Amino acid sequence: MSNKTVLKRLYRLIYPYRYQFLIAMFAALVVAGLSGAQAYMVKPLLDKIFFEKSTYYLTILPFALVVLFAVKGFFYGLNFYLLEKIGQTVIRDMRVSLFRHIHSQSLSFFHKNPTGELISRLISDVGLIQNSISSVVVGLLRDFFQVIVLLFVIFYMNWKLALLSLIFLPTAAIPIVYFGKAFRRLGTKIQEETATLSKIIHESITGAPVVKAFSMEKYETKRFSFQALSLFSITMEDKRIYTLQHPLMEIIASIAIAITIWFGGKEVIAGNATPGTFFAFIAAFIMIYDPIKKVSKINSSIQHGLAASIRVFTLLDVMPDIVSKPDAKEMAPFTREIAMKDLHFKYENEPVLTNINLTVPAGQILAIVGPSGAGKSTLINLIPRFFDIEEGSISIDGQDIRDINLQSLREQIAIVTQHTILFNETIRNNIAYGDSNKSDEEIRSAADAAHALSFIDKLPKGLDTVIGESGMMLSGGERQRLSIARAILKNAPILVLDEATSALDTESEREVQKALENLMKDRTTLVIAHRLSTIRNADRIIVVKDGRIVEEGTHDRLIAICGEYEKLYNMQYRN
Repeated sequence: MSNKTVLKRLYRLIYPYRYQFLIAMFAALVVAGLSGAQAYMVKPLLDKIFFEKSTYYLTILPFALVVLFAVKGFFYGLNFYLLEKIGQTVIRDMRVSLFRHIHSQSLSFFHKNPTGELISRLISDVGLIQNSISSVVVGLLRDFFQVIVLLFVIFYMNWKLALLSLIFLPTAAIPIVYFGKAFRRLGTKIQEETATLSKIIHESITGAPVVKAFSMEKYETKRFSFQALSLFSITMEDKRIYTLQHPLMEIIASIAIAITIWFGGKEVIAGNATPGTFFAFIAAFIMIYDPIKKVSKINSSIQHGLAASIRVFTLLDVMPDIVSKPDAKEMAPFTREIAMKDLHFKYENEPVLTNINLTVPAGQILAIVGPSGAGKSTLINLIPRFFDIEEGSISIDGQDIRDINLQSLREQIAIVTQHTILFNETIRNNIAYGDSNKSDEEIRSAADAAHALSFIDKLPKGLDTVIGESGMMLSGGERQRLSIARAILKNAPILVLDEATSALDTESEREVQKALENLMKDRTTLVIAHRLSTIRNADRIIVVKDGRIVEEGTHDRLIAICGEYEKLYNMQYRN
C-alpha cells in the first residue's frame, strides 16, 4: 500500500471535521503571519532604537511586541486545540471502526488471527497512527505556513541573500527522505515484534492455570524475555538512526547560517544593508530552519504511523466472508423443521463433513455423538452460519439460511457450550447479555429455572455481583448455570448444546442437567454429548464418524444393532 493511498484514506477520515479544520488553518495562517512580523520587527528595533536612538519607536515597539505575542499565542492555542481534537476524534473513530469490523468477521477469522495480534492492532498500531496524525496535522501544516510567510519576508528584505541561503534547503531534505525509509522499515518490524509480545502475554495470562500446573513459570518468563529483547534490539536500532539524523540536520543548518552571516556581514560593511535588516534576515532565516529541523525530529513517528496505518487498513480491507445478502429476508418464527441436504464442508481445504442429509422436526431433541474430530461441533456451527457450507443447503422451515438476514437467524438460536463465555460484569448483565431491557423479575425467573438462584442469592451483592474475568469468582458448575440462564432468558425456539456438561464433576453435572431439562422444554434441541448417559432420553441420536452420519435411531435401537454407538457406549460404561 503506497503512501499516497494511505494519506488518501486518512484524509477521508478527517473530511467530516473539515469545518473545524478550516478554522484551525485560518488560525495557523494568522500564527504564520505574526511569526513573519516578529522576524521583521528586528529591523526597526535595531535601526530605529539602537542606531537612530528614536524615543518614539522606543515607546511604541515594546507595546506592539506584547500585543503581537499575545495575539499569536491565542491563535497558536486555537490552532493546536482544534487540530489535536480532530486528530484524537479521528483515532477514536478508527478504533471503533476497527473494533466493529473485527466483530463483523466469521469465526474462521478468529481462528486465523491470534487474539494478541488483534489487540496489538487496536491498541498499539492505532496509538502510533495517533502520534503520526498529531505530528502531521498539528505541527507540519502550521510550520508549512510559517515557512512560506518567512520566505516572503527574507526575499522582501534581501533577495540575493535569500537565494544564497536557500541553496541549503534541498540539502536538508536529503537526510529526511533517506532516514524516512529506514524508519518505515523499522517501524513495521517494531509493530510486528510488539504484536508477538502481546500474543505471548495473552497466552501466558489466560493459560496461567496450565503454566502453574506444569511449573512452567521460568519457561514463560524466558520466552517473554527473549521476545522483549528482540523488540528492544529493533527499537534501539531505530533510536540509533534517529540519533544520527539530528546532529546531521544541525550541521547543515549551521553551515547555512554561517555562510549567510559571512555574506550578509560583507553587505553591511559595504553599506548595501543596514544592521537591522541583516539581523532581521538572520532571525527569519533561523525561524525557517526551525520547522525543517522539527520535520527531521518527527520523521520517525510519522513513518511509524504510516507503517501502522498500512497494518490497520490491511485489516480493515479484510471483507467478512459471511454476511447477509442485500435482499435477505427476516426469518419468521420457527415452526416446522431444520433440514440439511447433500451438505459438504471443508476447512482450509480439508474435508470436515461429507454428504450430510438430516431433518430435525420442530420440538425434537436430537443428540449428536461420535469420536473427537468427527465433525459434530462443525455440524451445529453451520446452523447459525458461524461457517458457510461448500455444497448443499441448510434450510429452516423451507427457507435457505443464506437467504435469511443473519441477525434474525441468530436471534432464534440459543447456544450453550462446554467453554462457558462470561464477561467481567455483573451477574445481571451476564444473564441479560444481548437484551439490557429485561426486568429483574425476568432475570430472576431465568436464573431460578437454571438452578442458579440458590448461589446468586448467597453472594454479597446478589445479581449485582461482578464475577471477574471469564467468571473466575464462580465454580465451573455455577458458570455453566449462568450461561444456561442466559439461554433461557433469550427464549429462542432452537437450542444448541455443545458438550455443556462434559467439563463438570458429578454433583455439578446433576444441577446443570436439571437446568438443561428446563431449558429444553418446548424447544427444538441439538445436543452434542460425550457422556452418553446425558442423552439416553433423546428423541433421536445420530452417530457422526469421519464427517459422515453412520448411524441413526434411539438409544435402545442403536445398542441393539451393535454398531459405532454400541462401541462408544461400551468404552464408557461396560469396561
